[in-house]
Amino acid sequence: MTTWVFLRGLTREARHWGDFPVRFRAAFEGELAATDILTPDLPGNGRLHGMRSPLSVNAMMESCRQQLRAQGKAPPYHLLALSLGGMVAVAWALRYPEECRAMVLMSTSLRPYSPFFQRLRPRGWPTLIKLIPAQGLQREQAILQLTSARAAELQSVLPTWAAYAREYPVSRISALRQLFAAARFTAREKPRVPMLFLAGNGDRMVHPECSRRLARAWQADCFLHPSAGHDLTLDDGDWVAHQVKAWMQA
Repeated sequence: MTTWVFLRGLTREARHWGDFPVRFRAAFEGELAATDILTPDLPGNGRLHGMRSPLSVNAMMESCRQQLRAQGKAPPYHLLALSLGGMVAVAWALRYPEECRAMVLMSTSLRPYSPFFQRLRPRGWPTLIKLIPAQGLQREQAILQLTSARAAELQSVLPTWAAYAREYPVSRISALRQLFAAARFTAREKPRVPMLFLAGNGDRMVHPECSRRLARAWQADCFLHPSAGHDLTLDDGDWVAHQVKAWMQA
């Protein structure tokens, strides 16, 4: 049996995967059950919004491990992770390689492989600054504009996202602590698990060159979507699922 663990990014929660888990299972044509895909939240986000986010990626990783153990879901796992979630996945594979069979890292950047202006593109800085005091629909609109290359087409997600934010609000201090943890995380050692990197040429937040650099440094496969933005699973979840399946078969 294959167990997949999906890890979201900055201030996002499990429900922001939308229908991607369903699309992912469909691509594997009956090989995966709904219970084979696990979606833990990072501390401070989603169901854990009442917790203060830790200042380290390693602490986020340990929280995810604890959540899975509490659910009775034993390793090993396949990790599929986006952005900050990718850093959590790398930390996991470095500290507990026996628990990780493979990793799919999407829109991820790491020190020391890319300069800061590629890890967080300058065009995204004003939006991130505006996000700190913003709330409700205005905040979710800004996030959509920053993370999706199809924002104009995907406005229908905004009421749902705003409802998530009302039910499980992420505090400003937790958002800042997540940014701090992401900025300081460093991984010089190559994880000892098979890896696939995916990125979008339309990413306004993290330059796709960050994924290419990591893939070259760690001798891993890397594929770029011609137009998708930072949130690959939102912009083209079917493409992600089929890339993963083809890579797993190869």
